[in-house]
Amino acid sequence: MPIITSSYTPPQIFRNGHISTIYPNLFRKIRYVSQKRERIELEDGDFIDLDWSYATSQQSEKLAIIIHGLEGNGQRQYITGLARHLNQNGWDAVAVNLRNCSGEVNRLYQSYNAGVSDDLDQIIKHIITTYDYSSISLCGFSLGGNIMLKYLGEGRSIPFVIKAAVGISVPCDLYDSLLAINKPNNFIYEKRFIRHLKVKLLDRQVVFPDKISISDIKACKSLMDIDDLYTSKAHGYKNAIDYYTQCSSKQFLKNIKTPTLIINAKNDSFLGNLCYPVDEAKENSNLFLEIPKYGGHVGFFLPGKTYYNEGRTLHFFENQTLKKGFSYL
Repeated sequence: MPIITSSYTPPQIFRNGHISTIYPNLFRKIRYVSQKRERIELEDGDFIDLDWSYATSQQSEKLAIIIHGLEGNGQRQYITGLARHLNQNGWDAVAVNLRNCSGEVNRLYQSYNAGVSDDLDQIIKHIITTYDYSSISLCGFSLGGNIMLKYLGEGRSIPFVIKAAVGISVPCDLYDSLLAINKPNNFIYEKRFIRHLKVKLLDRQVVFPDKISISDIKACKSLMDIDDLYTSKAHGYKNAIDYYTQCSSKQFLKNIKTPTLIINAKNDSFLGNLCYPVDEAKENSNLFLEIPKYGGHVGFFLPGKTYYNEGRTLHFFENQTLKKGFSYL
């Protein structure tokens, strides 16, 4: 489909990408979202925790599955903000906590990465066989968006009940995104990610002392070091580059048959030029790409309770669920 012209125009101060990125994480507080946790058992003996919130006391016919980004969880403001908006408009929502992201070390040495589409597949199958939803849509943020797009485009049979998908701030090319995060203007973000990941690796080292050493963890100075040491090896890839190459969702976009919207802000400092799949969107009638001038990384502030990406996500979900196609008003 042609590239979608964006209507997002934030207040002047939020036209700065860094302010858009940082402000919600520090200052946005989401109220009136009550979550109920469900633990599901995976085929390999591990588990994933799901956090459910509901439109009413009765199960809705419509469900949104929401997937967080790197070092996120089901309680991040961008997750609960979307869940609240969907709940208030008649949708149930379930926030996925990827392995090792729900506050408890998972059972296996492997955890999560940007390509764990098989885990998403198991989650969706569990929901379909356990609950009675007539319409399910997906929303993935950042790394979670890459997982979602990879799931949709790998060639597996997508259940008919999956009606639509939205990716927010998606690093469609993982290596290009890494290079962007490595730039000096992203120093604070990179160091924060590294610090959080190393803390989790040290927790993992206590459980799996024969697989990873404290000295190797402490020696990691970059995200690529961590992906070389742990992410790639723990999940069956040769090294970080092999992991980025095999798991980047951009190569799978041409195969997506589910109506899908990607919203990647032009001033998102986490995304390099290759993370804007313009050609892929033009060549796939099921793929819509919106590149707002502003928004930062998972920002999209608007005055009031509802952020821009939340309104767009609901609009896209509703149009596809009702089979009206997609239009911007």
